[in-house]
Amino acid sequence: MPFPVQRPRRLRADGRVRALVRETVVRPEHLVLPLFVMEGISERHPIDAMPGQMHWPVDQIDVPVREAMARGVKSFLLFGVPASKDAVASSAVDPDGIVPQALRRLKRLCPEAWLITDVCLCGYTDHGHCGLLDTEGHIRNDDSLPVLAAMSVAHARAGADMIAPSDMMDGRIGAIRAALDAAGFVETPIMSYAAKFSSCFYGPFREAAHSAPQKGDRKGYQMDPANGREALRELRLDLEEGADVLMVKPGMPYLDILAAARRAFDVPLAVYQVSGEYSMIKAAAARGWIDEKAAVLESLTAMRRAGADWILTYFAPEAAGWLRETA
Repeated sequence: MPFPVQRPRRLRADGRVRALVRETVVRPEHLVLPLFVMEGISERHPIDAMPGQMHWPVDQIDVPVREAMARGVKSFLLFGVPASKDAVASSAVDPDGIVPQALRRLKRLCPEAWLITDVCLCGYTDHGHCGLLDTEGHIRNDDSLPVLAAMSVAHARAGADMIAPSDMMDGRIGAIRAALDAAGFVETPIMSYAAKFSSCFYGPFREAAHSAPQKGDRKGYQMDPANGREALRELRLDLEEGADVLMVKPGMPYLDILAAARRAFDVPLAVYQVSGEYSMIKAAAARGWIDEKAAVLESLTAMRRAGADWILTYFAPEAAGWLRETA
């Protein structure tokens, strides 16, 4: 025949029909905004490596939450930056630590916000690793689990709606689940950073969280970027230990892992558009090399298309506003 039988362009020619056949939708309620709350400051401090992001004092942490909620974002992930650190992460389990303080304030002032807390020791140890170390600098995996569990319980008691362990210690989901249940928090869900890769894209975050390791690296516990089958094993193990939501981190470089997880697991999946992804888009947009709005919305759509139910992104407030404009 002199013309194609199938003409897919027929359903692309008009914006109204494009909306009707659109397969993937991103909405503000799909987004989770990470926030950094810092001890010992009285005013917000810009984070140089992450343009537009701030260190927030406890008595102002409700400001970004209110602003984001006004745009339709309902969920938040809190990272604490404590004033004091030691080898055993004492400040991580302090019931009056930086994150519990922030939780109590937000529960009082923003009761409709869904509050998730990151559980990891890297920001609370003076050596910057995600678990405790022995005298030779090796991770003490099993000795780290009670500390992570105690940190989780401290957050739950202060009002956390969900616990999100990011440390990648073996067995930590089971230990945290048991500790939460024993403390009466049977209904508190766990979102596991289950497939967390040892990635160069975390660089800006480590400046923001003051969590870079003082010696060595995290390749001994975070995943090798080359390993896809191992990622599915990690996801499966955390699900078996009691995780309610499974996360893949980072986002764009690991969409194949996210898609494989979507095929393998019938549970909610999250993906983290990490600091390096955020800062690259910001830097390129600042130079006029890329359209920031288009890049953000395209990347979020790709993550949803690959299978994410939730997306953790520093762009959440801006993206929510753009999504409302196009709705």
